[in-house]
Amino acid sequence: MGDRSINAFRISAVILLALTFVFLQAALGWPRQWLGAQVDLLPPLMVFTALRLGLGSILGLAFIGGLSLDALSLNPLGATPLPLCLIGLGLHLKRDQLLRDEVFAQTLLGLAAGAVAPLGTLLMILTAGASPLLGPGILWDLVVWMAGSAVATPLIFQLMRILEKALTYQPHSQPSFRPDREILRGRH
Repeated sequence: MGDRSINAFRISAVILLALTFVFLQAALGWPRQWLGAQVDLLPPLMVFTALRLGLGSILGLAFIGGLSLDALSLNPLGATPLPLCLIGLGLHLKRDQLLRDEVFAQTLLGLAAGAVAPLGTLLMILTAGASPLLGPGILWDLVVWMAGSAVATPLIFQLMRILEKALTYQPHSQPSFRPDREILRGRH
């Protein structure tokens, strides 16, 4: 029962964080003004989801988070979920071979996800026949997306660990039997 409640907590937390991240990306203009590009936090959250949760969570995050991001951005509706889903499914299939608890590995996976998500979204937009604004500034945007995702991924793993510890039931680790206690047997 404990593992089930932790998974339910993680799924709920991932969806709430996705909606919060999308809202903050749309509401806060200062990161875009300082960096010249807006950092996308859905790819690092997808890295966490793919390495810690199941396929339903990956699909839920891809579609809820992706459609929410598309609704609050200039992207055509439906351009973001497929790249996020592909990132999640690719990592989920290889998660047993990845060092998912190592900060360096999390950083590299976040860096890769920060490149694949916007390039996949751009491919979806171009495939749909839209003409996005492309120019030499797209390279700077890609650098910011990749660096932001690389930095955010280990932080999301840490945030989820802290939230899980603070908000879920932690079983009592001390056994009821103390080894220094003497048990008297027989008549007294």
